[in-house]
Amino acid sequence: MPEAAKKLYTIGIDYGTESGRAVLVDIRTGREEAVHVTRYRHGVIDEALPAGGRKLEPDWALQHPEDYVEVLRTSVPAVVQEAGIDPAQVIGIGIDFTACTMLPVDSQLRPLCLKDEWHGRPHAWVKLWKHHAAQDEATAINRLAEERREPWLNRYGGKLSSEWMLAKSLQILNEDPDIYAAADLFVEAADWIVAQMTGEVRRNSCTAGYKSVWHKTGGYPSKEFLAELHPGLADLYTTKLRGEIYPLGSRAGNLLPQMAEQMKLKPGIAVAVGNIDAHAAVPAVGVVSPGKMVMVMGTSTCHMLLAEEEKEVEGICGVVEDGIVPGMFGYEAGQSAVGDIFAWFVDESVPAYIRDEAKQRGVSVHELLEEKASALRPGESGLLALDWHNGNRSPLMDANLSGVMLGMTLSTKPEEMYRALLEATAFGTRTIVEAFRRGGIEVSELYACGGLPKRNKLLMQIYADVNNMEIKLSDTELTPAIGAAMFAAVVAGKEAGGYDSLAEAADHMARLKDETVRPIPENVAVYEQLYAEYKRLSDLFGKDADSVMKRVRQLRNA
Repeated sequence: MPEAAKKLYTIGIDYGTESGRAVLVDIRTGREEAVHVTRYRHGVIDEALPAGGRKLEPDWALQHPEDYVEVLRTSVPAVVQEAGIDPAQVIGIGIDFTACTMLPVDSQLRPLCLKDEWHGRPHAWVKLWKHHAAQDEATAINRLAEERREPWLNRYGGKLSSEWMLAKSLQILNEDPDIYAAADLFVEAADWIVAQMTGEVRRNSCTAGYKSVWHKTGGYPSKEFLAELHPGLADLYTTKLRGEIYPLGSRAGNLLPQMAEQMKLKPGIAVAVGNIDAHAAVPAVGVVSPGKMVMVMGTSTCHMLLAEEEKEVEGICGVVEDGIVPGMFGYEAGQSAVGDIFAWFVDESVPAYIRDEAKQRGVSVHELLEEKASALRPGESGLLALDWHNGNRSPLMDANLSGVMLGMTLSTKPEEMYRALLEATAFGTRTIVEAFRRGGIEVSELYACGGLPKRNKLLMQIYADVNNMEIKLSDTELTPAIGAAMFAAVVAGKEAGGYDSLAEAADHMARLKDETVRPIPENVAVYEQLYAEYKRLSDLFGKDADSVMKRVRQLRNA
C-alpha cells in the first residue's frame, strides 16, 4: 500500500485512579480502533505500604510508580496488535493523568520509593490526587495567603486544595525533612511518565497552572511568602519544582529507542507534553469556544469551562491562560467524589435482598437500584444528602467535610437512599454552575463525558432537571484518551500526517451523540425547592468552622 494511502493513528494513554488505558485512534475520524486497560497491580495504597510495610494514617492515598510504566509495556503493544496495524502507522503519543499526582525523584528521575533506603518511608511514594492528609498544610497556606493578600489566591477561588503540589510538598517538609532533602525534584506523574518515554522532564502548563500555582505572566508565589510559610520551603520553586513550563500542544520529545522496543513502536515518533485527564476531554467533545461547561464524570467530576477573560470566581480550582485550549482562559472546578459515592453505597450499604434480586435477574446492583430509583418522583422519599464523602473541592475547598443524609425513617428503602445520593451530586454541580455565573462567567451549555453518563441514564436526567439545562453527551467513554490522542496528532504535525492546530484536530476527531438529555419541567419545579434546602444544609455544615461535622472528624483523627 502506498504510504499516502495508509491510515494513520495516534495513541492516547489515559492514567486513571485504578488503571491506565491505551487507545489507538484513527486521526481522520476520531474512532478508537483498539483499547486495552491495565489495572495497577498495587491499586490505591491507603492502608499500609506494600509488602506488609508501614501502616498509613487516615486520608492517605499513595501509588506505585512501576504500575504506570507497566501500562506502557502492556497496553500499548496490545492495542497495536489487536488492530493488526504496522507500528509505523502510529505517528504520535499523548497522555493524560490524574492530578495533582506527584512523586519525589532523584537526579536520575528514579522515584525515591524504589530505593532501598527510602522504600519504607511513606513520603517517598507517589501521592495520588486524592491524598488528603495535607489538609493542615493547605489550611496554613490559605490562612497566610489571605493575611498577606497574595494576589494569586483569587485565581483559585480563595483557597488552595490539600490535593495540590504546594500543600503536598509542605507536608513532606513538615513530616519527613529527610525525604524533602533527598528529592532532587518533585514531579507530576504526568511529566514523569512522559520523561520515561523521552528522557527529559518537560513540565506541562496545565498541571503547573492548575496544581502548582504557576501563572503565565506572574510566575509562582514569591520566595518571601514561602519562607514565611516555612523557612525550608523558600526555594521550592527554584529547586524541587525547577524547570521550564511547556504549553499544551508542545512536543516533549521523541520516543526513546529503549522505550520504543518495550512499547513495540517505531522509535523517534512524537510525544506530547502531559495533560490533566479532565482538561484533555474538553476538545474531545468539540468544545473550543466559551460558555460550554464540560463535566468529566467518573469517580470524581471535573467541571471545565472556557472564557475570553480572567475573572475571580468563588471556589474554583483555578483559571489558567491557554490551560485547556490555546487562546482561551480555561477554568476548572470539581467534586471530589461522584461515582465513588455510588460505589461506596453499593459496596457498604446495600442489604442482601437487593444483591440476591440483582443476581437472580442477571443485572448489576447499580442497574437494579437505578431501575427502582427511576420509579420514584423527585422529593417522594423525603431524603436529602450532602455529597461530601471525600470532602468538598468546589466551591468550599475543604477536604475535612463529610457526607450527610437526613430524612431517614424505619421505612426508608435502599433505592431511595441511592436516588438521594444521585441528586446530591447534581446539587453539587449546580453550586458550581451558580458560582461561575456569580463571577460573571457564562454557562450556557452542559456537556457530559466519562463512564457515568453512559451507564446511568437516571443520573443524567437528574442533572438536567436540577440544573434546568439540556445536556449533550460524548459518543465515547474514552474522552480524555481521545483528547490526548488529539494532542499527539498536533505535535506530530502536518508533515507526519497530523494537524497544525487543536481546533483542526477537533474538527476531525471530536465525537458527540445525536441524542441529548432535556429537563422535565415538573421535575425542575420540585428540584428548585430541594436545591434551596440543600443550600441551607450546605451553609450549615460547610461554612461553620466549628460545626459538629468538624468536631466529630477531629475526634476520629485523635
